Amino acid sequence: MSSNVNPASAQPLASLDEWEDFLKDKYPEPAPAPARSKPAVGVAPDKQKEEFRVYEAEARPTVREFYRLNHTHQTHDFAVAKRREYLGLNRMSMGIWEAMEYLNQLVDDSDPDTDLSQLQHLLQTAEAMRRDSQPRWMILTGLIHDLGKILCLWGEPQWAVVGDTFATGCAFSDKNVFPQFFAANPDSQIARFQTPNGIYEPGCGLDKVVLSWGHDEYIYHVAKDYLPAEGLAMLRYHSFYPWHREGAYDQFCTPADRELMPWVLKFNTYDLYTKSHEAPDVKALKPYYEELIREFFPEKVRW
Repeated sequence: MSSNVNPASAQPLASLDEWEDFLKDKYPEPAPAPARSKPAVGVAPDKQKEEFRVYEAEARPTVREFYRLNHTHQTHDFAVAKRREYLGLNRMSMGIWEAMEYLNQLVDDSDPDTDLSQLQHLLQTAEAMRRDSQPRWMILTGLIHDLGKILCLWGEPQWAVVGDTFATGCAFSDKNVFPQFFAANPDSQIARFQTPNGIYEPGCGLDKVVLSWGHDEYIYHVAKDYLPAEGLAMLRYHSFYPWHREGAYDQFCTPADRELMPWVLKFNTYDLYTKSHEAPDVKALKPYYEELIREFFPEKVRW
């Protein structure tokens, strides 16, 4: 099942990186906290209360339009249908490095801020983790975390690939960015979806909640048999900002979900704040990462 919206007419962002640039404005890199003080999990420690909605007024028109489309069309039925369409993983079989090269077809010459390829962006994230001596599984998670963006190569519009993810089938949280745009979402007229718990039981676990569709959920399912739980949480929830940065949807969490949140937050410091104009040497790095991939993944993976 495919979207009823024409993808060709629904591409407001100049590049997919424009969304991540917006996130960096919304969630500036926190200053290191003194050893004696520890900020609450999920809260940006250096933001004042009155600053939390300033980013909305300052957002580029293209970003606002992106979120309007995302919040209007990401319904519960849409998210369920996309899982049915893609999570059989029957489109192709290819290795991880091969998938990185495949994603490299996603090039946007209109982006004025960077001329780096998608593969180089993935290497920047992984290399930052490697420099910090993070575990090998985490370095690999950084390497593959955006591979779900290949959905764009299969005709999916931007609003169905990137964007902050949110829970469907329950009331829209005001902790989501641009919450006013949910008024146009058909789910806002469905009574059973408009209570805090909606169609779910409290404490059911985030894995039971249908999040809005995008590259996070897709790459999680591609990798779920090969990485540890911490890495899988990073893949599945790294765009779930209303949860791990704003404290929304906690009513669905299990203790295990809450224990994994710090790993997702740790991952995001590398995902958002490691991009630079300095291009990694792909040829020099390839042997290291091919060996790392072989440690965790088979030669071919289903997509």
